[in-house]
Amino acid sequence: MDRRSFLAYNALAALPLSGAGLSPLVGTASAAIGRRIDFKSNLPAPGSFPKKWIAGSQSCMDNTDPPVQVHWYDPHTAILRQNKAYSYEAPFAPLYFGNDRVLLLDEGFVQLRNDWDLRGVVDQCIEEWCSRNGRDPADLELLVAFSHLHADHYAAVNQFADRPKTRYMGLTHDEMVGFWGMTNFPEERVTLDLGGRDILIWGSPGHVVSEFTYYDSYTQILYTGDMFYRGRCYISFWQPWFDSMQRLIDFCDTHSVTHVMGCHVEISNAGEDYAYGMTYQPNEAPVEMTVQQLREAFEYAKTITEPGIYFTGTVFLCNQTRGTTTIDTNPYRYS
Repeated sequence: MDRRSFLAYNALAALPLSGAGLSPLVGTASAAIGRRIDFKSNLPAPGSFPKKWIAGSQSCMDNTDPPVQVHWYDPHTAILRQNKAYSYEAPFAPLYFGNDRVLLLDEGFVQLRNDWDLRGVVDQCIEEWCSRNGRDPADLELLVAFSHLHADHYAAVNQFADRPKTRYMGLTHDEMVGFWGMTNFPEERVTLDLGGRDILIWGSPGHVVSEFTYYDSYTQILYTGDMFYRGRCYISFWQPWFDSMQRLIDFCDTHSVTHVMGCHVEISNAGEDYAYGMTYQPNEAPVEMTVQQLREAFEYAKTITEPGIYFTGTVFLCNQTRGTTTIDTNPYRYS
């Protein structure tokens, strides 16, 4: 058995994927005692984003906010955001609860638990959810995954290495694709069943090669990671990114989408760019975007014919430019 077959076999044997000929796995947690949540009716589930996220401070030494902010979008969906004083990347990390398992996306830019304990925060969220719903945390499986292969999205994976009843995504393209049981990346769309709550997953390369989009059928939030977010969308490979945007538009044409959500915010409410490496964003724009803003950005992208930085009114499209600056007068193409 070659490496790819081995990875795909393990993914198919382990994960409750449906679609593309895959059969859902009946997990032992489905027999757990407790209230089963109906994730299929009265959609989309109502929820809200905070008016303001923790966005660092003028002096990182004097910062008194916690390293991560936990916001419950609804009773079954938590959104974590790393404090910018701990990392200028300040990534967001959605946490989706189903009846049988929990999905954590994009774990944040931290490695050691004694730097700050992301695993402890996630476990606390799980315990809180279980307490509200009469469940035992030991019954829920945790899936630790990410949108793409950049360290600010997977650095904390090692914190979960010895956690019971936990599976986490590997750090190669084959392992990422195999984790979801995909055989036709990036076009193939698979369905992850969290226990009555479906997450649709497909490829969205362009920022990097190995990248995914996630759609939660319960909140109907479309999570686009770093390929489309409120800030500098660094596009390493223009045509694959353009094709990924077309897939997003096609999806929005046939599915209800409440919000488009990326993994960072690097722009102010006034449309001003926060400089690379900033650890304080006192007036940042909201992380959530609309489908209309996605459409407008795609229409703008159709007019771009050469490398450079272009502002769509919502995001900066950094077409094959250096990844550490916005005002780039000498853009170059990646070889």
